[in-house]
Amino acid sequence: MTERHPLTVMIVDDHPVVRDGLNAMLSTEADIQVVGEAGTGAEALSLLAKLHPAVVLMDLLLPDIGGAEVIKRVCSARSDTSFIVLTTVAGDEEIYRALEAGARGYLFKDMVRKELIQAIRTVHGGQRYIPAQVGSRIAENLPRQDLSLREIEVLQLVAGGLRNKQIGHRLGVSEATVNAHVKHILDKLYASDRTHAVTIALRRGIIRL
Repeated sequence: MTERHPLTVMIVDDHPVVRDGLNAMLSTEADIQVVGEAGTGAEALSLLAKLHPAVVLMDLLLPDIGGAEVIKRVCSARSDTSFIVLTTVAGDEEIYRALEAGARGYLFKDMVRKELIQAIRTVHGGQRYIPAQVGSRIAENLPRQDLSLREIEVLQLVAGGLRNKQIGHRLGVSEATVNAHVKHILDKLYASDRTHAVTIALRRGIIRL
């Protein structure tokens, strides 16, 4: 990139202080220009359609549309923008979802000062940027066994304190069906009981409270 044709970057984070800090950091690079900021998923989608930045720094925890969903919508429509997830979310399922949606890089916010500029240039060059700390988080849970949408729904209700009979009533299925779902959940998560399954799912980002 040159000063005439800078590498354009957009920042998406719901915390103004974070956006200001990233802006200040990037402003020291002569070949990088921040062209837009957004605090919500909807605002991000609107600005992205107008600005077409080369790289987007994307938080996952936004107040409306999740960051992974924003990435998925944009990447399914065009491929001229590269996304780097910049977040505190460290669960392996969250990482999988973001990468499957189309993210080219994934950084935890405590890595930013050391690795952000390198990550931006790397993904803009067409490569992925997955630091060892992120890669090891994914590797810890391989082979990966996906929970079905219904199993995630059941597990979310378990986390909310409902018993199997109550879950069955809520979902309109028999208690025996819920029992079967719970058994499959325990098997897939290698969990010893319901509480252990919830703990694993929360740590990995499969469900949220």
